[in-house]
Amino acid sequence: MKISYNWLRDYLDTNLSIEELSHLLTDIGLEVEAVETFESLKGGLKGVVTGEVITCERHPNADKLSVTTVDVGGADLLHIVCGAPNVAAGQKVVVATTGTIIHKGDESFEIRKSKIRGEVSEGMICAEDELGVGDSHDGIMVLPSDVKIGIPAAEYFGVTNDVVFEIGLTPNRADAASHLGVARDLAAALTARHPEHRTAGVRKPDVSGFKPDNNNLPVAVIVEDAMACPRYSGITVSGIKVGPSPAWLADRLKAIGVRPVNNVVDVTNYVLFEYGQPLHAFDAAQIAGNTVVVRKMPEGTPFVTLDEVERKLGAEDLMICSSSEPMCIAGVFGGIRSGVSGSTTAVFLESACFNPVSVRKTSKLHMLKTDASFRFERGTDPEITVTALKRAALLIKEICGGEISTGVVDVYPEPVIHRRINLSYDYVNRFTGQEIPEADIKVILKGLEIGIVSESAGGLELDIPPFKVDVFGIADVIEEILRIYGYNKIEAGDKLNSSISYHQRPDREKLQNLVADYLSSNGFNEIMTNSLSSSAYYEGGAWFDPEKCVKMLNPLSRELDVMRQTLLFSGLESVAYNLNRRQLNLKFYEFGTVYEQTGANVKGDIVRSYREQKLLALFVTGRLVPESWYNSESSADFYQLRSYVTALLAKTGIDQRRLQVAESLPPFFTAGSVYTLNGKAIYCIGRLHVKLLKQFGIGQPVFYAGIHWDNLIGVIRNHSVSYSEVSRFPEVRRDLALVLDKSVKYADLEAVAFRTGKQLLKKVNLFDVYEGDKIEAGKKSYAISFILQDETKTLTDKEIDKFMDRLAAALETETGARVRR
Repeated sequence: MKISYNWLRDYLDTNLSIEELSHLLTDIGLEVEAVETFESLKGGLKGVVTGEVITCERHPNADKLSVTTVDVGGADLLHIVCGAPNVAAGQKVVVATTGTIIHKGDESFEIRKSKIRGEVSEGMICAEDELGVGDSHDGIMVLPSDVKIGIPAAEYFGVTNDVVFEIGLTPNRADAASHLGVARDLAAALTARHPEHRTAGVRKPDVSGFKPDNNNLPVAVIVEDAMACPRYSGITVSGIKVGPSPAWLADRLKAIGVRPVNNVVDVTNYVLFEYGQPLHAFDAAQIAGNTVVVRKMPEGTPFVTLDEVERKLGAEDLMICSSSEPMCIAGVFGGIRSGVSGSTTAVFLESACFNPVSVRKTSKLHMLKTDASFRFERGTDPEITVTALKRAALLIKEICGGEISTGVVDVYPEPVIHRRINLSYDYVNRFTGQEIPEADIKVILKGLEIGIVSESAGGLELDIPPFKVDVFGIADVIEEILRIYGYNKIEAGDKLNSSISYHQRPDREKLQNLVADYLSSNGFNEIMTNSLSSSAYYEGGAWFDPEKCVKMLNPLSRELDVMRQTLLFSGLESVAYNLNRRQLNLKFYEFGTVYEQTGANVKGDIVRSYREQKLLALFVTGRLVPESWYNSESSADFYQLRSYVTALLAKTGIDQRRLQVAESLPPFFTAGSVYTLNGKAIYCIGRLHVKLLKQFGIGQPVFYAGIHWDNLIGVIRNHSVSYSEVSRFPEVRRDLALVLDKSVKYADLEAVAFRTGKQLLKKVNLFDVYEGDKIEAGKKSYAISFILQDETKTLTDKEIDKFMDRLAAALETETGARVRR
């Protein structure tokens, strides 16, 4: 939200600098995210002054140029070469002096002292379009003869310079969604923190002069749904002339990023940002039957909004209607037929309070976000509607002419009841851990316009105004007091109270950080993707069961209409995004939750339930290492990814050898494996199917591993880690070359070896694979190393040979492997 410094000064006197004001705003909970400058004319006409042409003669070397001397109030006359046909001695003109930056559209250039056809030129006599004050370029601007020379052009043309604060308004602070709301907080803080501002207060616009001129254009108001519209106020102004807004009004709106439309619409926007109360102006001639009806329309009713888009209304959309047709989506957006146009001569002004939930649902349904809906969704003050209406009517009468042609029509069947809260001084002091003077508490509450109903020795009975939508209890009141008093003034005590917390074993966060650190140190980048996904990925059931999708009741879009069942699709979106930007070598990981819908048959009825699981996904594609003269061109593959997963499991204390290989393989893999432990899936790993990659526009192989993090945590919980001393006795290596059937897996050989070796065998490694004409068809050759070690002694050759004979026999018996001599 943008707040204009000049606008604030209309309501508040302060001598704080912009920097001090920014700090104070942030300190009271209105965080200043940026500070910008605004100039109604680009460049602010810096260096441009008024002057008088003293002499004007033809240029000796150019027929269309003139050589002039100009008095701009300095010690010397300026020599300026001018090409305008209308320049003449005695004229009052506008002069850009040397060093001035001239902005013309999107281009700019600096005025420098130069020679033009041999004559010195020390400035430029300006035309309208060169300054941005008009469009004419027929000649230089000639000012009235009584204009003083040497005055800044910015002063003469009334150029507005402003400072704009960009405030990050939190959703609970609807009371500060306006200049008056911000001024109220500032006034309270200045009064509480600066003794010299003890009497500072907010100057609110004076509407005491409001009175109807006649009753020539009455409009009846009927509210059929008081729950959705607790209060509706309106008034008519006739005899107006719609046109451009005066400069001061247009500049105020432009400073905060609002585009001026016309004087009527601009007034409604001005009051919106002044009071925080949205208004809407209807062309009175378009209100059939001179009756406004606030009601809901049948579902599916077509309605064309101001942006010329036809929308189908929902059954719960509250509409502002005439006696025959809808005119406006209440609190959100106006209709195209009832808006103010150049031919409008009378308007009906609406100032209402709408139910926040109703507006939020309608805004979300039609995907319409406006300044009005922003405020209505957070809650507006029902007690400000009439004041804002009077303010707008007086401004329209002042700017657009016309007459107020009816009294205020105010439908307010059940006035809001103010909340009452009893505040104990002792409780405030115990809550904050510090004694806050009672006088300061009362000054702050008064500054925030929180009423004090009664006062006792121990505390106050407070009346909470309805614009304080987030103040419900005593803790909320203390929060209001503290942010104005200053959190920085609350000292840290000598005593710290803390409760003992129990951490489950293992510590999930610590373990996740351990794994994340390992992956990041090995070149992986962490990604974080949306938990919402597209149901299109699940259609047809080729990869996952679409019946298990958790569907959104009110999806933001077709692309975000289900909760994700897997991290696979969102990860591939990230891979595709990077590949499309020529980032071809990728290693990604993501921790994320997935969701699925399950059903159980209970007495013939399907009872729906939902399950959440946490997964860890890894993606690898492209080259193994960056391209270099000493590196091979090897690409990422299954085995590289599996080595990362194996090391990752080892980090958590899980030995890969404990896992079993499942028979089934997910359909999204062309090749791969699924590993389980005690019947629970631990991880799947493999090369992704070409059809799946094509669906995402990916043309290179991608390898994926999906780790069931919750199942892994469950295994680790029942797993104890023990430490053993490093052996003092040496390791021994022996190699075997085995000939075996191609159907035999290395994992089978490894399992047989460890069963045979028990405590003696420490490591097994496959270091060569051969298939060729040197061995028979259907066979392959594995070269495997075996690391042996005895923890109690040094192994002898006889013991080693005896073990290797036993191992060879076991491999031949259980796998059919034959030692290749």
